[in-house]
Parts: sequence; C-alpha cells; structure tokens
Amino acid sequence: MHTIEPYYKRRGLYVASEDPLSPFFEREYSEFEFTEKLYNHFIHPQWDNFGSQTLFSKILFADYAEGFAIIELLGEWNDLLYNDIMTFKRELAEPLMTQGISKFVLIGENILNFHHSDDCYYDEWFEEVNDQDGWISLLNLRTHVIEDFSRAGIDRFFVLGGKLNQLNWRTLHPVQVFQQIDQLVMRRISG
Repeated sequence: MHTIEPYYKRRGLYVASEDPLSPFFEREYSEFEFTEKLYNHFIHPQWDNFGSQTLFSKILFADYAEGFAIIELLGEWNDLLYNDIMTFKRELAEPLMTQGISKFVLIGENILNFHHSDDCYYDEWFEEVNDQDGWISLLNLRTHVIEDFSRAGIDRFFVLGGKLNQLNWRTLHPVQVFQQIDQLVMRRISG
C-alpha cells in the first residue's frame, strides 16, 4: 500500500496545500515518514486524511472559476462502519462547495471495496450540487465496486460506468477531463 502514490504529474498546475481555498491549505507532508495506515498497512505520506479511518484522498486539481474539482481516492469506502460519505461530504466536499465547486470528479481506481449503510448523505450531496447545476462523477471504479454501488442503489447519485470507466485521465489536462465528463453529463440529461 505504501507504494501507491496520488497522481503527482499535475503539481505544476495545482497543489492543494498551497491553495488558500483548499481544506488542506498549509498541510505539510513528508516524503520519508509513513504515519497514516489503512488497516495495518502504511500508505504513502502524500495521501490526505480527511477524518476517515479507511478512505484517503488527494485533491489533484480545483478550478473555482469553472466550479470543478478532481479528487483521487484510496482505500475502502466504508459507510457501514465509519460513515465515510458523511465524513467525506462534511470535511472535503462542503468546504469546496462553499468556494463554488459544484462538479466533482472522483477517481476511484484505488477504491478497493465499498460497504453501504444508507443513502441520506448521498441524497443530500446530490441535491446540493444539483441545485447549482452540478454533478458527481466516479472514474475508473473496479467492476465489483460499481456492482456494490448498484446493488446499494446509490449509483443514481453519480455519473459513473461506461465511458467513464475507460477515461484515460492521466493523459489529459484537468480541464479536458472536466470538459469530457461535462459533455457526457449533458448528453445524458438531454437524451
């Protein structure tokens, strides 16, 4: 687990710890000290702890003028034991929303498992972004995680699957990632 780093090749464009509007502003990181754990496995020190015991994040890009953020996730999304959606929404999404972010690109290729509880916070977050013509997308989820989201019935709160599970986001500029997802969302809404 300690070798899985958040994607770092966009640091020339955006660094959350240097962004005064980011919930991680002025956070300091070590390249050598591994302090955070996912269960009993140390994780790379560049991941951000937002208060969950099993899910970590990294804001890779935020564009307040366009109103979108790209956030990479690592770990187990566990609503059953830790109510991760509540913690994620309160500690990460809401501070970004107060700064004008209403479109969220969540990169989920490092989400290892998903455990569902109820949909209250999904519904709340969905309604809040929807009121601002926003959306929440999930990219590159593992097949079993998509199936778990679907079985729980919370897939209706996200734009996910299909082309979004094949989007090679690392080769695109963050604005291009946003534009491609936004076009898919608009097509789904209109047709």
